[in-house]
Amino acid sequence: MKFWQALTWIEPEQLLDVARFAEELGFEGVFLGDHGVYPKTVHASYPYSADGQAPMQAEDPYPDCWVTLGALAASTHRLKLSVSIYVLPLRNVFEVARATGSLDIFSNGRFAFGVGAGWMKDEFDVYGVPFAQRGKRMDEMIGILRKCWQGGWVEHDGEFYQFDAVQVAPAPGRQVPVYVGGANRAALRRAARNDGWIGAGSAPEDVPAILEELSAYRAELGRQDLPFETIIGLTTPPDPDTFKRLEEQGMTAGVSYPFKFSLGARSSLDDKKRVMEHFAETIIQHCQ
Repeated sequence: MKFWQALTWIEPEQLLDVARFAEELGFEGVFLGDHGVYPKTVHASYPYSADGQAPMQAEDPYPDCWVTLGALAASTHRLKLSVSIYVLPLRNVFEVARATGSLDIFSNGRFAFGVGAGWMKDEFDVYGVPFAQRGKRMDEMIGILRKCWQGGWVEHDGEFYQFDAVQVAPAPGRQVPVYVGGANRAALRRAARNDGWIGAGSAPEDVPAILEELSAYRAELGRQDLPFETIIGLTTPPDPDTFKRLEEQGMTAGVSYPFKFSLGARSSLDDKKRVMEHFAETIIQHCQ
């Protein structure tokens, strides 16, 4: 099994050192978190906690994904790079096409695009983007991105976007893997149409049913023989036997928790390295 280190909410000045250390320890990749803005008043209920309270706070850092991932790409050699998850329907599709295509080129194909429809309606209101249409808008955006990544002239006539031939250069000339976040049926079906699923945190006993649902959707779409990643954070303490059992059922990657959960909101670089070393010694070395 492969393992990713979550870089969500960590101090920006420690990001590069943590990523380089993750590469040394044998992690498969690292991922950032994303929000465009954080409204002072949030009315939306967080869908991934029992009480609806979100784990993030307004002061938690969300450095720009593309600047940060570019710096991480330049600071590492093997490590894969992603976002869990980028709130795609908030953004301008052409700006995203240019940023993601350039990142994939400069990282030598180490980028996988983790996207989601988003949960915070308050943020959509700030951006002036209809919250109720976010899923359909995102599906159309993914289709446009896939055209742009191939290179050459692109035109589109859809529900939300209509434009004559344009070109976004440079283009990677390949299909950047798209991993979809979200736990509802629509999100799982969207993941099955693409290249992977990123879970927000699941109990181990719930994972097999999710994997079966994803597998059924992929078979329905005729995609069962294509590569597909399932990057799943577990809500229980990391245990090698649990990871091995879930790998046998189709889970491809586990997650080392955000340091905020294990060390608190702020912690030293040395403390983070100790947590990562412990994870590598007790989990990675026993699951590969």
